[in-house]
Amino acid sequence: MRMNARTCSPAGRAVSALLLVVSASLVMVLATLVVVSATVAAPIPSIAPVSWELGITYHDPDRITVELPGSGVSSIGSEISGAGNSDFGAYWYLLYTVTNESGREVEFYPSFEIVTDALGVVTGGEGIHPRVYEAVDERHRRVYPFFVDPARMVGAIRQGADNAKTSAIAFPPLDPEVNRFTLYVGGLSGEIVKVRNWGFDPGQEESESNARSFLLRKTLAITYDIPGDRRTQPIAKPVRVKEEWVMR
Repeated sequence: MRMNARTCSPAGRAVSALLLVVSASLVMVLATLVVVSATVAAPIPSIAPVSWELGITYHDPDRITVELPGSGVSSIGSEISGAGNSDFGAYWYLLYTVTNESGREVEFYPSFEIVTDALGVVTGGEGIHPRVYEAVDERHRRVYPFFVDPARMVGAIRQGADNAKTSAIAFPPLDPEVNRFTLYVGGLSGEIVKVRNWGFDPGQEESESNARSFLLRKTLAITYDIPGDRRTQPIAKPVRVKEEWVMR
């Protein structure tokens, strides 16, 4: 026999009421999760610049093999057979040009970092022998006769295309297992956002590892795929997947 609200037993009505309470609770929990997710979502850069911003053009990463003067240890940490000998090192490098059209002189403090699909982190320029940049300059001198050493890129960038500066940043070889990496270029924008550190422990002393907040800077992120496998990686040409601005 079909039962309705009038013929339902007291036990049935109690079960129905309980289900309504549970349903309402689930709705509240889901709503709370949505609010929390929106609160902790990573900030995104402004569509229109809200601070100074430098323009950048670049060549996709390329490889170069350089003969380094003997010094006991090469720039990537491999032992050299003896002082005075030479050692050949293979490197990645990014050739880039920065132009200031912001309307005022800007101090440029560049940073370059590669993050691989295995979450490995490689800092650009770290431990790189100066001979590497000399070799890059020699390779591109015909097109870029005013190549600037990376150390001289730091500092004031004057306005206008006539004051653009071209340089490069080099990296040691990546792990052969890497299939994708993202290159983060910092120092191109003055946009900064302060965000709450949700992992802050008020019961512990505030420090660099236990900060109340973080500063995120507008950063250019360029993602590349490396086609092939570990056998072909040393000769593969990175394929650009996307370019975007992120807060980092």
